[in-house]
Amino acid sequence: MKKSWLVTIVSVFIMVPLLLLAVSIKDNKNQQQAINAVPAIQKLDPKSSEWGKHFPRQYDSYMQTRKSNEIKDVLKDEPALVVMWAGYGFSKDYNAPRGHFYALEDNINTLRTGAPVDPKTGPMPTACWTCKSPDVPRLIEKYGELDYYSGKWARHGGEIINPIGCADCHDNETMKLTVTRDYLKRGLDAEGSLKFADAAHQNMRSLVCAQCHAEYYFKKTEWRDDKGEKNIAAVVTYPWDNGLSAEAMEQYYDQRDFSDWTHKISKTPMLKAQHPGYEMFVTGVHGKQGLSCADCHMPYVREGGVKYSSHQVGTPLENVANTCLNCHQGTEKEFRDTVTRKLERKNELSRAAMSVLAKAHLEAGKAWELGATEEEMKPVLQDIRHAQWRWDYSIASHGSFFHAPEETLRVLGSSINKGQNARLKLRTILAKYDAVDYEAPDFSTKEMAQKIVGLPFDQLVEEKNGFLNSLKGQWFEEGKSKGIYDPKSRENMEFKTSFN
Repeated sequence: MKKSWLVTIVSVFIMVPLLLLAVSIKDNKNQQQAINAVPAIQKLDPKSSEWGKHFPRQYDSYMQTRKSNEIKDVLKDEPALVVMWAGYGFSKDYNAPRGHFYALEDNINTLRTGAPVDPKTGPMPTACWTCKSPDVPRLIEKYGELDYYSGKWARHGGEIINPIGCADCHDNETMKLTVTRDYLKRGLDAEGSLKFADAAHQNMRSLVCAQCHAEYYFKKTEWRDDKGEKNIAAVVTYPWDNGLSAEAMEQYYDQRDFSDWTHKISKTPMLKAQHPGYEMFVTGVHGKQGLSCADCHMPYVREGGVKYSSHQVGTPLENVANTCLNCHQGTEKEFRDTVTRKLERKNELSRAAMSVLAKAHLEAGKAWELGATEEEMKPVLQDIRHAQWRWDYSIASHGSFFHAPEETLRVLGSSINKGQNARLKLRTILAKYDAVDYEAPDFSTKEMAQKIVGLPFDQLVEEKNGFLNSLKGQWFEEGKSKGIYDPKSRENMEFKTSFN
C-alpha cells in the first residue's frame, strides 16, 4: 500500500511539470504562429503603427530608435569640413545621424534643405526625400518613378510625412523582405557580382539596408509627361557599373565628367560621397564571411519561446553581448578596447586628410586670385577632387572603420597622398606668382571657417526658422487631411537642431 502511494506521489511530481511545460510550449507556439501569420495590411501603407498592431514586438523595438535623440554638430567639432564643402549644402549644417525615428524630422529641419515658401522653391530636388520615408515608394507607385523625381524638394512636402518604417522593407502580403527602390536593383545588375534576381534571404537582410546606406548621385534624366511636355528628373542612381570600390566609382564619375558641385574657393569640380555603408561592408571580413547587416544591427531577441528580430537599429556596441560576442572571443571590455583603438586610428588619419584638403582648397583659391591659368590648375584640381572623394568615401558611412578597417585606412592613406600632391603642385604655382610663403587662414572654429567661405549663416537660420514656423506645419496638416499621417511617428518627439 505504501509503495503504491509512493509511486503515485512521484508520478504526480513528474507529470505536473510536464503538463505545465506542454501548456507553455503550446502557448509559445500559438504566439509564434500569430507572429508568422500574414495580416491584412494595405499595400505600401506608410503608417508603421498599423503594421505594429500585428507585430507589436518588432514595432516596439523600432520605436526605441527615438532614444538616440541628441543633436551633435559635426561642423563645430570639425570646422575644416566647412572649408572642404564650401559652396555645398553640407557647409551650412551637418549633424551626426540619429535613429530611424528622426530620419524625416532631421531632413526637414536641416539648413541643407533650405527654406522653401511654396512647392517650386528651395535649393534641393525631390530626390532628397528618397531614403527618409515609406511615403516615397507609395508616391512612386502612384505617380511613376520619373514623375516622383521631378521638381523641387518642397513639391512633396504634404505627402512625405512619415519616417522610415515597415513598408520600406516588408511586403504587405507575405511580410518577406522586399526592395522598394528600383535603383538598387539596377545598381546590382550593372555591377554584376550579385544579380538582384539571384539574391537569397540572407542577401536581402543586407539589401533592404543598401536601399539607403549606399553611395548614389542624382542622374539628370529627360522624359515627357502625358501632355507631351518635357521634364527633367533627378533620378537616384548607384555608380556601381565599374565595381564597388572607391577607385571604381571615382572612375565612373570621371568617365561621365560628373560633379556634385563646383567648390566655391578652389573651383574644383567636386564629388560628395553619401553613405557607402554597403560598399564598405562587402569588402570587409564580416561581409566576406556571409554575414548580413541585420546580423549585427538587428539581432534576434527571445521572449519566452518567441524569437524575433529587434528593430532598434543602431550600433552593435549598444548590445555587445547579443551581437559581437556571439562570434568574437574575450570579454566585453576587451572587445570595446579593440574597437576604440580602430576608431582612434581612423580618426587620426581622417583629421590629417581634412587638414590637408582644407588647406589645398584655400591655397588653390589664392592661386586663382593671383592669376593662375586653367592649364596650370587642371592637374591640381584633379588631385583635390580625387583626394576629397576618397576621404569622403572612407568616412561617410560612419561605421566604415568597423565594417572594413583595413580598407578604410587604405583609402584614407591614398586621400592624404593625393591631397599632398595637390599642395606640392600648388607651391610651384604660388612661387611662380611670388606667393611661395602664402599660409592658409585660420579655420580652427566653425564660425571662422564659415566667415572664410562667405557663408551667411545668420541669414540662413532666419530663413529656415520662417519655414519651420509656417510651411512645415502646413505639410503635416495636409497629411492628416489625406489620412496618410501616422501621429505615433512623432509621439513625444522634441524639436532639436544644431542652430537653435
